[in-house]
This record gives sequence, structure tokens and C-alpha cells, in this order.
Amino acid sequence: MALVSLREVSFGYGGRHLLEKGDLQIERGERVGLVGRNGSGKSTLMKLISGELAADDGQVLRGPGVRIGRLIQEVPLGSESSVQEVVAMGLTSPTIAGDSSLRTIEPLEDWELEYQVERVLEKMSLDPHARFAALSSGMKRRVLLAQALVSEPDLLLLDVPTNHLDIEAVAWLEEFLIRYGGTLVFVTHDRVFLRKLSNRIIEVDRGRLLDWPCDYTTFLQRKEAALEVEAQHQALFDKKLAQEEIWVRTGVKARRTRSEARIRELNKMREERRQRKDRVGNVRLVVQEAERSGRLVIEAKQIGFRYVADAASIPPDASSVGHGNGRDILCDFSTLILRGDKIGVIGPNGSGKSTLLRLLLGQLQPTTGSVRLGTKLEVAYFDQLREQLDENKTAQENVGEGKQTLLINGQERHVLGYLQEFLFSAERARTLVRYLSGGERNRLMLAKLLTKPSNMLVLDEPTNDLDAETLELLEDLLIEYPGTVLLVSHDREFLNNVVSSTLVFEGDGLVKDYDGGYDDWQRQRTVSQTPAAFPETLMRPSKSAPAQRKLSFKEQRELESLPARIDQLETEQAALHATMSSPSFYQQPKSDIAATNAKLETLERELAEVFSRWESLEAARS
Repeated sequence: MALVSLREVSFGYGGRHLLEKGDLQIERGERVGLVGRNGSGKSTLMKLISGELAADDGQVLRGPGVRIGRLIQEVPLGSESSVQEVVAMGLTSPTIAGDSSLRTIEPLEDWELEYQVERVLEKMSLDPHARFAALSSGMKRRVLLAQALVSEPDLLLLDVPTNHLDIEAVAWLEEFLIRYGGTLVFVTHDRVFLRKLSNRIIEVDRGRLLDWPCDYTTFLQRKEAALEVEAQHQALFDKKLAQEEIWVRTGVKARRTRSEARIRELNKMREERRQRKDRVGNVRLVVQEAERSGRLVIEAKQIGFRYVADAASIPPDASSVGHGNGRDILCDFSTLILRGDKIGVIGPNGSGKSTLLRLLLGQLQPTTGSVRLGTKLEVAYFDQLREQLDENKTAQENVGEGKQTLLINGQERHVLGYLQEFLFSAERARTLVRYLSGGERNRLMLAKLLTKPSNMLVLDEPTNDLDAETLELLEDLLIEYPGTVLLVSHDREFLNNVVSSTLVFEGDGLVKDYDGGYDDWQRQRTVSQTPAAFPETLMRPSKSAPAQRKLSFKEQRELESLPARIDQLETEQAALHATMSSPSFYQQPKSDIAATNAKLETLERELAEVFSRWESLEAARS
């Protein structure tokens, strides 16, 4: 017998149907991945399965004695309960584990239940005595995961369980759930997570529940083929409808039975077209490019950063655990970022990834060492806390900043029209930000970010809450982006597809540099003898790590003069490019054109030599 069955279930909010006559059976032992666009109704479906919502029509049947645990998508703000007490609540109400109405409970007396709680706490590396309210969002999510798991439910519902979890926690959760004996239904935008766990895909698409009895990779292939067939069918249908509309407008010459039947068929086609729900379009992401930056973007030399005892000075991304009278977030870190580099930043929650970004951008001063920024930098910064959004203003007001129009790549655009490209209807664009979903807020942040010209994108966890289609579009944008990218993300596939090198926090303020994305880092890392938040890894040979020596006086003077020389050559290069881009340039005599081309080649060759000399002297000095 199925654990849960849905029979012709319909449900909607305010007249808008999210589900229409949906059928679904969940059998014991299945691992079902729920997929669909943001707002398609995946969370609503989970609430119907758990019994938190009642269907408008149809039946939701649950097997006798079936225990259901559910992890909600939203993270509760806080509770005075301890972590142990919050986790133990999953034993008192396993049908809806993860409820946000957290309350203090009496200490458990049954030693078996206590052992069950302690075992989950240990597996998830949670401090049983910590106060839930004092934890970061990521740690709260781990506690709620433990709460959902502790009752060992027959059916476990996980609504975006990977949000706010660092890579190591996601990897642990994957392995735990692979070994888990119960039945899973989960929503996630983490494509690696979907591939590893799901053996069946249920797609929520335009009110329908589409059953794909296969893994995620096979689903993507079959779905693409199905969409092509659907598009062809709709094109043929629309062509026939247009022909029939022309026929009826020319006038029916005789009220013969055949003509009347044709008119009835036309009316049926009109109704079918009216009832058709077209697929939600894709976000349209276009970057406004600024003038090219200098070749040197950021140079950090042996920087360190330590927070003082004042808790108010500790930023949101730095864990409050273990700071005491101060803690080293970063120790003796050096890096050289050049124009066009695409660099990922990986590390546990609270390790200081956002702090590192702020140090590299000059928004924070390092405790030790120095940071030097290159020339002509135009930075667009995506803040993971979305502090750039005013929750008391509408989406339109946040992006327009008091204006009705925007200048996008030299063309004036109305703010509402621009926001439509990010899937905001006029109604949603006029909605206060506080009422937008997590996915909508992230899309709004992207919309606001891309209104400004840039030659450097700094993205702090931009992938949270974005559906797979939008993630892929953002990937394509970053891959094609000609400027420099600094990216913090826990999305492994996103890192693999976008970045060419990674900076990894490995505990005790140590940050190491690796070639490639997440998988490349995994291949290079080695297990350390000492425990750390991330195990010690095999650091790639640095491009700038020859044997150290002391520069001569002449070499030191040369090194100090080279940055100015590089700036001068890059300015001359930009001026030549501007001259050659003019249509009138090619109306000159061929000899003049050839002379300018030769000058540009000489200039570029000299620039490469000067920059190579600067790199070698810097490496020798460090």
C-alpha cells in the first residue's frame, strides 16, 4: 500500500490554482525529487501531503500509522530553547517536524529517546546546550534537519534542505540520506544533490503533476524532448486556429451541416487556446559592461584579520563560537587577482568568506598586511544578506531608486518593463520587498545589480532560492562575462561550471588557492592528521612562489616604478582601441592603418613584458 496517495487534488490561493486535479502515489523506499519553477507550488504540495493544508477538491490519503517528518523552507527567527530541546521536539510531533512554533519542553526522561537525540546531535556536530536563537541561519537549519530526522519517520519531507548549509554539511546530508532507510520527498535547487539522491522526479508544471520515473539526468534529457514535441504541437495548433479564424471572418456562404460543425470545432479550439497555460518565461540577464579595468585587479600581501572581543564588531558571516577575546579569521594570506579571473570562495558557515570579500574590496582594513586595488575598477556587489534591498519599499522602488526609467546599455527602459525580464509581473513589482519569496528577492537583487555598469562582479551566495533554469542562465552570464568574478557559493555544480580557481578556508585562518572548481579541489585535497573544519589539502604550486631572496636596491626602485608604467601603457592601448573602433579609421591610407596596427602590436608586446617583469619581482620580494 502506498504511504500517501493524491487523487484529483486541486488547491489554490485567491482563485489562482497551483494544482489542478493532480494524482500522485508515493511508495515506500522511493526518493522523490520535486522540481519546478519558483512559485509553481512545490512547498504547497508538501503541505498537502503532510496534512498542514486541506485540498480544495480531491482526496489526500495516508497509510495507517504512517509517520511524516517535515523540514520547512523558512528558518525560524529564534527560541529560548536549547538545541537539544528543539531537536527533541521532533519526537513529540513527528507528523510535522520543523514547525516554526518552537517552544520549551520538559527534559526527556526515557534514556532511549535521549540516546536517539544525542546520536543525531553528534552526527550533525551540534552543541546540545547552545541556544537556538543565538545560532546563525545555517546552524539553525542544521538543527531543524536534526529535528525532522530524530523521529525516524516513514516519510521525510525536506523543503530545500540545502539552503544555508555549507558544502561539508550538504555532503554529510547526502551520505546520510543515501543510507537512510525511509522514504524521501524533497525540494532542492542543488543539482548535484538531485542527481545523487533522486530515483524518481515529480515536476510541478502549470498546475500539473508530471511523473518522471527516472533519475535527474535522464529527466533533463526526456524533458527537453517533451518540450520540443509540445512546442511543435502548439505551433501546428496555432497555425490551424489562425486558418480557421480567417475562414470564419470571410463569411460562411451557406448554413450547411458541414459549416456548422466546423464553427463548433472552431469554438472548441478557441476554448482550448484560452485554457492553455504557457510555460513561464526565463529570466533575461544582461550585464552592462564598464570600461575595462587595469590588468591588475587586486593584490593582497600577507594579510591577516582578527576580530576584537566586542561582539558588535563581528560581522554576520563570522561564527560567534570560539571568538573569546578575539579570533583570527585570516592569517598570512596572499593572492594576485588579474583581469578576467573567475575565482570561487569555499568554506564552512561562519569561516569568514564574506569578510574576505570585504577585505579584498577595501571595505575592511586588514589587521596585518596590505591590499592594493587596481585601476578603473567598477564593482557590482551581490550581498548575501540582501541589505541593499529596502524591505519597506516595493520591488519597483528598489530598482528604480525614485526614477520611472533606467538607462540599460544606452537605451531608456521603464522600470516595470525591465522587471518583467526578471519574471516580475506589474503586480509583483509593486509589492513590498518584505512580502517577496526568497527566490523573488534574489532575482530582484540580480535585477538591481545589473542596472549598473561593471567590470568586476562580486557575488556572495547568489544561488540561494534560485530555480534550476535561472541558475543555468546566471552560469552562462558569468562564463561569458569579460570582467573579473569573485563568487562565494555552496552550489558545487555552479562552482564547477563557472570558476577557474578557488580559495578554500581550511580552518584556523588558513586560506589556500587551488586551480579549477569544486571537483578539482576535491581531487587535490588530502586528509590531514589534525581535525579541521575542512581537511588539509594539497596546495597547487603557486605561480609566484620561487625561492625567496632580497631585492637589490636597483630592483626595488624598478619594482616601484612598474605599476605607473603599466597604467601608462594600458591608457595608450585603450586610446588606440578607441581610435581603431571609429568608422573613419579605415578610410585612411593603407600605410597609416598598417602603422597604427604595428604600433598596437608593439605596445601589447611591451605591456606583456613589463607585466611579466613586475610579477617576477613581486614574487621574488614575497
